[in-house]
Amino acid sequence: MLTLLRQHRWLILRRFSQLLVIGLFLVGPITGYWFIKGNMSSSLTLEILPLTEPFLFFQMLAAGVFSDFNEALIGVLIVVAFYFIVGGRVYCSWVCPINIITDAARWLRQKVGIRSNAHFSRQTRYWLLAAILLLAMVMGTLAYEFINPVTIIQRSLVYGLSASIFIVVIIFLFDFLISTRGWCGHLCPMGAMYSLIGYFSPITISATQRKDCQEGCNACFKVCPEPQVISLPLRGEKKGISPIIHSSNCTHCARCIDVCPTNVFEFKVSIRAKNKPITKEKIHEKVT
Repeated sequence: MLTLLRQHRWLILRRFSQLLVIGLFLVGPITGYWFIKGNMSSSLTLEILPLTEPFLFFQMLAAGVFSDFNEALIGVLIVVAFYFIVGGRVYCSWVCPINIITDAARWLRQKVGIRSNAHFSRQTRYWLLAAILLLAMVMGTLAYEFINPVTIIQRSLVYGLSASIFIVVIIFLFDFLISTRGWCGHLCPMGAMYSLIGYFSPITISATQRKDCQEGCNACFKVCPEPQVISLPLRGEKKGISPIIHSSNCTHCARCIDVCPTNVFEFKVSIRAKNKPITKEKIHEKVT
């Protein structure tokens, strides 16, 4: 039992974090005590602390739609500062409820044994990000928010299921039948936004004990939602490449730490510097 908990300790903490965030938003509708008012895109905590989701803010900026610009600006600065420090895509693995859906699709895909896998460039999410912001500018409205799967899940939990829940079902089926990790790893524009925010994050994961890596194990690659970020830090010692995963696409899910039998990986605080081999690493990083 203890071994099982150790192998999944970071996964358990992530699920607790994701469910806690959802639970905090449900406290008000259920009990009448509004610890947090609003939704996961724009909220007010304890009537004091505004929080604005960055992707929503930039859509509002592009569309020129603000109910209270100053509050939205303060809210987005707080959120950006937090994810700049801890790593932008921490949102994807520790907060976003869609991560639970896509992880379930991947688990079921493995159990059923589906091997066909459509490939999409990981750069697609950045093109979608740009396209959505351009659409907001042209239309003068927050069009994406009508189909944003994150807010759809929250609305469904608070107000009951509606036709919009089919967006979430489509994402599940897409990851299950068509492309493993397709949504979060290749298409999600919010993930693209958070990867940009966390580009210089000081908190990273490092393959510090990479000399102990068992050749052919590949346990970390099998569980990592962005496996391309592991390769060079893990295997690039002879090329003088740092063991630190500086890629902003790393979600800090820590599954590599959980599953590694030789404890190769660990969290680390590291400031990205110009004289570090990260430049070489970024040039050679494989994008699939």
